[in-house]
Amino acid sequence: MSFVERHGLRDAAARERAAEVLRRIEAEGIGVLRLSYPDQHGILRGKTVVAADAARALRDGIAMTTTMLLKDSAHRTAWPVFTAGAGMGMKEMQGAADFLLLPDPDSFRVLPWAPHTGWLLCEAYFADGRPVPLSPRQQLRRALDRAAGMGFGYTTGIELEFHLFRLLDPKLAPEDAGQPGTPPEVALLTQGYNYLTESRYDALDPVLEILRNAVEALDLPLRSMEVEYGPSQVEFTFDAQDAMASADTAILFRSAVKQVARRHGYHATFMCRPRIPNVMSSGWHLHQSLTEAGTGRNVFMGERGALLSGTALHFLGGLLHHARAAAAFSTPTINGYRRYRPLSLAPDRAVWGIDNRGVMVRALGQPGDRATRLENRVGEPAANPYLYMASQLHFGLDGIARELDPGPPADTPYETEAAPLPRSLAEALDALDRNGTAREAFGEGFIDWLLRIKRAEIARFEAEVSEWEQREYFELF
Repeated sequence: MSFVERHGLRDAAARERAAEVLRRIEAEGIGVLRLSYPDQHGILRGKTVVAADAARALRDGIAMTTTMLLKDSAHRTAWPVFTAGAGMGMKEMQGAADFLLLPDPDSFRVLPWAPHTGWLLCEAYFADGRPVPLSPRQQLRRALDRAAGMGFGYTTGIELEFHLFRLLDPKLAPEDAGQPGTPPEVALLTQGYNYLTESRYDALDPVLEILRNAVEALDLPLRSMEVEYGPSQVEFTFDAQDAMASADTAILFRSAVKQVARRHGYHATFMCRPRIPNVMSSGWHLHQSLTEAGTGRNVFMGERGALLSGTALHFLGGLLHHARAAAAFSTPTINGYRRYRPLSLAPDRAVWGIDNRGVMVRALGQPGDRATRLENRVGEPAANPYLYMASQLHFGLDGIARELDPGPPADTPYETEAAPLPRSLAEALDALDRNGTAREAFGEGFIDWLLRIKRAEIARFEAEVSEWEQREYFELF
């Protein structure tokens, strides 16, 4: 009996979809199958199997070492895996034991830039059939189940800014290896500061067409491609989807852009603020609304001339109330906090407004508009999409349950008295550590696990002697 059968992990319809994947692999002459898992950082990891092994992988999954779940952003293991319970009280993780990645047949794609390659997103399970509670995708599913229990669906739309450079030197000399290695040397594709001008778009058109063809071939719901304000900075936007599909879109889009760009001599980065002269920060604007289970009606729509419903206002109240803790999910890198600056089209405090780009949460729509939504402008493009969306949903639902009041909209967002957003990742993690709502929603073990991984990154950062320190003190003292 297979792993899937033994634990009842697919119904008849899902088994048929898995069979269809196998038929496509044979009919389309696919040679290899990438089995990808979105890790704690929103990075795809996994294994590649040959087509002849695809049926077994779909039935029984593939083994992966649990240390993959314990690594910081330099791929360094942040836990003592050979101590009792791997240092975190989980016997399943001890000794770098295995867990299983089980492919989701609904996610099957053929990669247009590598047409010999099939691709499947995977779920994480322990050997006894239990979902791995540290899985970001499982955490989003948990949040969606909570919303469903309250009678809601969750719809999101994504706008992702990123930088696109010409790759000059990938830095592959032996001395460039390390954890992490030497970053690549790049050149600009545009000088920037021509916001949305046609001439700048035309300068980028050759590479944008390469990316557009790949994204559309993946059947991702691309809406627009825009030239952003900064040098070599662009933005891609996508149609609204249910949150799980939207998160899957984000994770595949980022990976696809980086792979396709590299194959054509470019370097794409979703790092918020690269250390490039004259650079502008990149953000991730997350549009979100709740729908009524059964009817699909947007429950954020206001009535009798109001833009937002009472449900929307309470959801908004939850986002503002928990904004400092939520930053650990929306802005999970040290670099992302370089973006929170006044008068910069990025927020610096927990306020909301009606169609105001200086606030943290921007309310959009018209009274009775089915597209009424809240746009959270706090995120960085490197955020893990599953955890970003799960945190927004949990904190918004807490606002509904407690009927939290967001207060009046801010017309002057950089002058309005409100809680400041964290100025550093360490500050955000401390706020998350103290947040009882997050611990209840995600689970104590999950929050402690995430805190340790992110604090390991901060410890490495603080141990480095920066260029600023060298310039400031070396000659003076």
